[in-house]
Amino acid sequence: MNRKYHLFNAQGKILGRLAVETAKILSGRNKVDFTPNVDGGDFVVITNADEIRVTGNKTKDKIYYRFSGYPGGISKIAFKDQIKKDSRKIIKSAVYGMLPKNRLRNCMLRRLRIYKKDAPKEYKSLININSIANNQK
Repeated sequence: MNRKYHLFNAQGKILGRLAVETAKILSGRNKVDFTPNVDGGDFVVITNADEIRVTGNKTKDKIYYRFSGYPGGISKIAFKDQIKKDSRKIIKSAVYGMLPKNRLRNCMLRRLRIYKKDAPKEYKSLININSIANNQK
């Protein structure tokens, strides 16, 4: 299987819209030969994760929950605090929720690379130029 690399610049992009496009490419829904039971998606590289944005009041109202498995072990963090701590987890959790809920989800998520700033130089030669042009809208 020939997998391509797609680059998305998250600077000024809305979180949900970026996550939808990423999930389509990771699952292979953008390809002609898409089959739901085959892991045929491409690699996705997202840069500038610190500069992602959300609409409305989600900056202060959106909360991310974690549960340790122990009684009283739920912890929560607001969007504005999480973006300061690690903005990559915000994008990863949004894409995770948009992928199919089956055994292929983790395989697809392994092909997602998220960087706070610019991507490393090794990806520069592998990246699909068309996805860069389409992302500049």
